Amino acid sequence: MAYRRVTYRSATLRIATQSWPFGAAWEHETLRLLVQARWRPAADMAETATSIEVTVDLAGLDEDDFEVQLFDNGLVVEGRRQLPASGRDAVYHMAGIPQGLFRLELPLPARVDPERVEARYERGLLRVTLPKRA
Repeated sequence: MAYRRVTYRSATLRIATQSWPFGAAWEHETLRLLVQARWRPAADMAETATSIEVTVDLAGLDEDDFEVQLFDNGLVVEGRRQLPASGRDAVYHMAGIPQGLFRLELPLPARVDPERVEARYERGLLRVTLPKRA
């Protein structure tokens, strides 16, 4: 296992009276998609006396679409979600499902035994069981 420091990204809020750095060009959807940051899937982490249980919501993905990495102090899940388009002439009235690259970094609250880690993926949920070191 390699050591890797877990970092967090922050978002910037836009105040309604502020203008974007690119002015009216920002209104074009293509530019907005190009600068869109990675998104974070929803996740739960629970600690028991013997293990740490992590559940990550990865709806719409196959097992080949993401990667799970375990480091000394954290768990990283990253990949890409690309849903099929509705068609060339479709007009979206709402688009709320995040797509594109994602990265989830979870700091671990205790040291785990990397030899006994179990991961299962079914019905869009990734479940990782991380047994604690004795």
